[in-house]
Amino acid sequence: MSKKPLENRGYAFEVRAEHNDEHGDYITGRPIVYERKTDIGGMFEETICRGALDNTDLTDVRFLVNHDLSKIPLARSRRNNKNSTMQLSVDNDGMEIRVNLDTENNADAKALYSAVKRGDISGMSFMFGIEQERWEDADSEYPKRFIEKISTVVEVSAVTFPAYEDTEIDARNKAALDNAKKALENARAKSNKVDTGNDSDGNSKLLELYKIKNQILGGI
Repeated sequence: MSKKPLENRGYAFEVRAEHNDEHGDYITGRPIVYERKTDIGGMFEETICRGALDNTDLTDVRFLVNHDLSKIPLARSRRNNKNSTMQLSVDNDGMEIRVNLDTENNADAKALYSAVKRGDISGMSFMFGIEQERWEDADSEYPKRFIEKISTVVEVSAVTFPAYEDTEIDARNKAALDNAKKALENARAKSNKVDTGNDSDGNSKLLELYKIKNQILGGI
Protein backbone atom coordinates (compact mmCIF):
# COMPACT_ATOMS: atom_id res chain seq x y z
CA MET A 1 0.00 0.00 0.00
CA SER A 2 1.55 3.31 -1.11
CA LYS A 3 1.96 6.21 1.28
CA LYS A 4 -0.40 9.14 0.96
CA PRO A 5 1.23 12.38 -0.20
CA LEU A 6 1.93 15.10 2.34
CA GLU A 7 -0.68 17.84 2.46
CA ASN A 8 -0.70 21.57 3.31
CA ARG A 9 -3.29 23.46 5.33
CA GLY A 10 -3.29 27.14 6.26
CA TYR A 11 -5.16 29.52 8.53
CA ALA A 12 -5.40 33.31 8.33
CA PHE A 13 -4.94 34.10 12.00
CA GLU A 14 -3.02 33.31 15.21
CA VAL A 15 0.49 34.60 14.55
CA ARG A 16 2.16 37.26 16.70
CA ALA A 17 5.56 38.96 16.96
CA GLU A 18 6.93 39.43 20.48
CA HIS A 19 10.14 40.36 22.29
CA ASN A 20 11.57 39.87 25.75
CA ASP A 21 15.00 39.90 27.35
CA GLU A 22 15.14 36.12 27.80
CA HIS A 23 14.11 34.98 24.30
CA GLY A 24 14.88 38.04 22.17
CA ASP A 25 12.72 38.39 19.05
CA TYR A 26 10.27 35.57 18.47
CA ILE A 27 6.90 34.81 16.94
CA THR A 28 4.14 32.61 18.26
CA GLY A 29 1.23 31.06 16.43
CA ARG A 30 -1.18 28.17 16.15
CA PRO A 31 -0.76 26.35 12.82
CA ILE A 32 -3.05 23.45 13.76
CA VAL A 33 -6.53 24.04 15.17
CA TYR A 34 -8.83 21.23 16.29
CA GLU A 35 -12.53 21.06 15.44
CA ARG A 36 -12.44 23.93 12.97
CA LYS A 37 -14.39 23.35 9.75
CA THR A 38 -12.35 24.27 6.68
CA ASP A 39 -13.52 24.44 3.08
CA ILE A 40 -11.03 22.65 0.82
CA GLY A 41 -11.38 24.32 -2.55
CA GLY A 42 -15.14 23.89 -2.62
CA MET A 43 -14.62 20.13 -2.95
CA PHE A 44 -15.25 19.05 0.62
CA GLU A 45 -15.32 20.22 4.22
CA GLU A 46 -12.48 19.15 6.47
CA THR A 47 -12.11 19.00 10.25
CA ILE A 48 -9.04 18.03 12.26
CA CYS A 49 -10.42 16.07 15.20
CA ARG A 50 -9.41 16.76 18.78
CA GLY A 51 -6.53 14.47 19.73
CA ALA A 52 -5.28 13.99 16.16
CA LEU A 53 -1.78 14.99 17.30
CA ASP A 54 -1.61 12.65 20.31
CA ASN A 55 0.90 10.25 18.72
CA THR A 56 2.22 12.37 15.86
CA ASP A 57 5.88 12.17 14.82
CA LEU A 58 7.35 15.61 15.62
CA THR A 59 11.00 14.55 15.68
CA ASP A 60 12.22 17.00 13.03
CA VAL A 61 10.13 20.02 12.02
CA ARG A 62 11.42 23.01 10.04
CA PHE A 63 10.08 26.56 10.03
CA LEU A 64 9.98 28.37 6.67
CA VAL A 65 8.27 31.27 4.95
CA ASN A 66 5.69 30.37 2.29
CA HIS A 67 6.98 26.78 2.15
CA ASP A 68 10.06 28.04 0.28
CA LEU A 69 12.46 25.08 0.35
CA SER A 70 15.10 27.06 -1.55
CA LYS A 71 15.70 29.20 1.54
CA ILE A 72 17.48 28.23 4.75
CA PRO A 73 14.99 27.37 7.53
CA LEU A 74 14.54 30.21 10.00
CA ALA A 75 14.14 27.74 12.87
CA ARG A 76 13.97 24.03 13.58
CA SER A 77 12.58 21.69 16.21
CA ARG A 78 14.57 18.51 16.86
CA ARG A 79 12.64 16.14 19.07
CA ASN A 80 11.14 19.30 20.57
CA ASN A 81 14.03 19.62 23.04
CA LYS A 82 14.64 22.82 24.99
CA ASN A 83 17.64 23.76 22.83
CA SER A 84 15.60 23.80 19.62
CA THR A 85 14.99 27.17 17.99
CA MET A 86 11.33 26.24 17.55
CA GLN A 87 9.23 24.91 20.43
CA LEU A 88 6.07 22.89 19.74
CA SER A 89 3.23 22.66 22.24
CA VAL A 90 0.32 20.26 21.71
CA ASP A 91 -2.76 21.08 23.80
CA ASN A 92 -6.53 20.60 23.83
CA ASP A 93 -7.00 23.10 21.01
CA GLY A 94 -4.32 21.87 18.58
CA MET A 95 -0.67 22.89 18.34
CA GLU A 96 1.02 26.15 19.22
CA ILE A 97 4.58 27.07 18.27
CA ARG A 98 7.18 29.57 19.45
CA VAL A 99 9.92 30.45 16.99
CA ASN A 100 13.09 32.21 18.12
CA LEU A 101 14.31 34.41 15.27
CA ASP A 102 17.93 35.46 14.78
CA THR A 103 17.03 38.97 13.68
CA GLU A 104 20.57 40.26 14.29
CA ASN A 105 22.33 37.90 11.87
CA ASN A 106 19.60 36.77 9.45
CA ALA A 107 18.00 39.33 7.14
CA ASP A 108 15.10 36.99 6.30
CA ALA A 109 14.34 36.49 9.99
CA LYS A 110 14.38 40.25 10.55
CA ALA A 111 12.06 40.82 7.58
CA LEU A 112 9.61 38.17 8.80
CA TYR A 113 9.55 39.56 12.34
CA SER A 114 8.78 43.03 10.98
CA ALA A 115 6.07 41.73 8.61
CA VAL A 116 4.30 39.82 11.39
CA LYS A 117 4.56 42.74 13.80
CA ARG A 118 3.07 45.11 11.18
CA GLY A 119 0.30 42.64 10.34
CA ASP A 120 1.49 42.12 6.77
CA ILE A 121 1.71 38.36 7.41
CA SER A 122 -1.06 36.87 9.55
CA GLY A 123 -1.31 33.26 8.40
CA MET A 124 0.33 29.96 9.26
CA SER A 125 0.41 26.71 7.32
CA PHE A 126 1.74 23.23 8.03
CA MET A 127 2.79 20.20 5.99
CA PHE A 128 1.59 16.89 7.37
CA GLY A 129 0.77 13.25 6.74
CA ILE A 130 -2.49 11.47 7.57
CA GLU A 131 -2.63 8.15 9.41
CA GLN A 132 -6.38 7.82 9.93
CA GLU A 133 -9.36 9.64 8.44
CA ARG A 134 -13.12 9.25 8.17
CA TRP A 135 -15.56 10.41 5.50
CA GLU A 136 -19.24 11.30 5.76
CA ASP A 137 -21.58 11.72 2.79
CA ALA A 138 -18.81 10.62 0.43
CA ASP A 139 -21.32 10.24 -2.40
CA SER A 140 -22.75 13.75 -1.97
CA GLU A 141 -21.79 16.95 -3.75
CA TYR A 142 -19.98 18.22 -0.66
CA PRO A 143 -18.50 15.39 1.44
CA LYS A 144 -17.13 15.82 4.95
CA ARG A 145 -13.63 14.64 5.84
CA PHE A 146 -12.50 14.11 9.44
CA ILE A 147 -8.77 13.78 10.08
CA GLU A 148 -8.55 11.58 13.17
CA LYS A 149 -4.81 10.90 13.34
CA ILE A 150 -1.94 12.93 11.89
CA SER A 151 1.07 10.69 11.31
CA THR A 152 3.76 13.37 10.99
CA VAL A 153 4.36 17.10 10.76
CA VAL A 154 7.50 17.96 8.78
CA GLU A 155 7.24 21.71 8.26
CA VAL A 156 5.47 24.84 9.44
CA SER A 157 5.42 28.11 7.50
CA ALA A 158 4.41 31.69 8.01
CA VAL A 159 2.37 32.36 4.87
CA THR A 160 1.28 35.39 2.90
CA PHE A 161 -1.83 33.58 1.63
CA PRO A 162 -3.52 30.69 3.49
CA ALA A 163 -4.15 27.49 1.54
CA TYR A 164 -6.83 27.32 -1.18
CA GLU A 165 -7.34 31.03 -1.67
CA ASP A 166 -7.59 31.99 -5.34
CA THR A 167 -4.01 33.21 -5.68
CA GLU A 168 -0.98 32.37 -7.77
CA ILE A 169 0.93 31.03 -4.78
CA ASP A 170 -1.64 28.22 -4.43
CA ALA A 171 -2.11 27.49 -8.14
CA ARG A 172 -0.72 23.95 -7.88
CA ASN A 173 -3.13 22.94 -5.09
CA LYS A 174 -6.07 24.46 -6.97
CA ALA A 175 -5.15 22.52 -10.13
CA ALA A 176 -5.04 19.28 -8.14
CA LEU A 177 -8.51 19.96 -6.78
CA ASP A 178 -9.86 20.76 -10.25
CA ASN A 179 -8.45 17.51 -11.66
CA ALA A 180 -9.93 15.50 -8.80
CA LYS A 181 -13.33 17.11 -9.29
CA LYS A 182 -13.31 16.24 -13.00
CA ALA A 183 -12.36 12.63 -12.27
CA LEU A 184 -15.14 12.38 -9.69
CA GLU A 185 -17.68 13.74 -12.17
CA ASN A 186 -16.57 11.18 -14.76
CA ALA A 187 -16.96 8.37 -12.24
CA ARG A 188 -20.46 9.53 -11.37
CA ALA A 189 -21.39 9.69 -15.05
CA LYS A 190 -20.32 6.07 -15.49
CA SER A 191 -22.46 5.04 -12.52
CA ASN A 192 -25.58 6.18 -14.39
CA LYS A 193 -24.95 3.40 -16.93
CA VAL A 194 -25.02 0.63 -14.32
CA ASP A 195 -27.68 -1.98 -15.14
CA THR A 196 -29.88 -1.87 -12.05
CA GLY A 197 -31.81 -4.90 -13.32
CA ASN A 198 -28.98 -7.16 -12.19
CA ASP A 199 -28.67 -6.55 -8.45
CA SER A 200 -25.48 -8.55 -8.01
CA ASP A 201 -23.67 -6.92 -10.93
CA GLY A 202 -25.02 -3.47 -10.07
CA ASN A 203 -23.96 -3.66 -6.43
CA SER A 204 -20.49 -4.79 -7.47
CA LYS A 205 -20.10 -1.84 -9.84
CA LEU A 206 -21.40 0.63 -7.25
CA LEU A 207 -18.93 -0.71 -4.69
CA GLU A 208 -16.13 -0.18 -7.19
CA LEU A 209 -17.37 3.37 -7.78
CA TYR A 210 -17.22 4.18 -4.06
CA LYS A 211 -13.66 2.87 -3.97
CA ILE A 212 -12.74 5.20 -6.83
CA LYS A 213 -14.32 8.16 -5.03
CA ASN A 214 -12.40 7.45 -1.82
CA GLN A 215 -9.13 7.17 -3.76
CA ILE A 216 -9.76 10.50 -5.48
CA LEU A 217 -10.74 12.39 -2.33
CA GLY A 218 -8.17 10.73 -0.09
CA GLY A 219 -5.28 11.61 -2.41
CA ILE A 220 -5.76 15.37 -2.23
